[in-house]
Amino acid sequence: MVTRAVTQLYDDALRPSGLRVTQFSVLATIAHKDEANLKQLEDALAIDQTTLTRSLNLLERDGLIERASHPDGRIKAMRLTAKGRRALETARPLWAQAQQKVLREIGTKAWADAQRRLTHLLHVAVEKRRLGRRRRRARPSGALRSRPR
Repeated sequence: MVTRAVTQLYDDALRPSGLRVTQFSVLATIAHKDEANLKQLEDALAIDQTTLTRSLNLLERDGLIERASHPDGRIKAMRLTAKGRRALETARPLWAQAQQKVLREIGTKAWADAQRRLTHLLHVAVEKRRLGRRRRRARPSGALRSRPR
């Protein structure tokens, strides 16, 4: 519920740019790295691969990102197009205005505390996901889970 409300606040602020906050986050992360593959984006954004792939496909369809060639053909790297860079340049000040509004409402000390707590929660969630991946990889492909009778 809180997440939805905060997302809506940023989506409303970003509306003139044509981006939603999730798209803004993906574009900003790719821009920061110049080029990013799925694994890098998944880790940086703490987002599952299915949701990320759907977002990337939409951004690619809209001409904001493009696939970059990579020596390892299995790796799907993305980079911003000129249109993507322009959209991000338009969106950054709008995002900053929304961020300032949040800071005015809750105060910088409360924001810093919330950010610290959410960062901790993020690390816990990322580590849990990483452990889950390891367990799935360790399980033999044909193994069935045993059910208690």
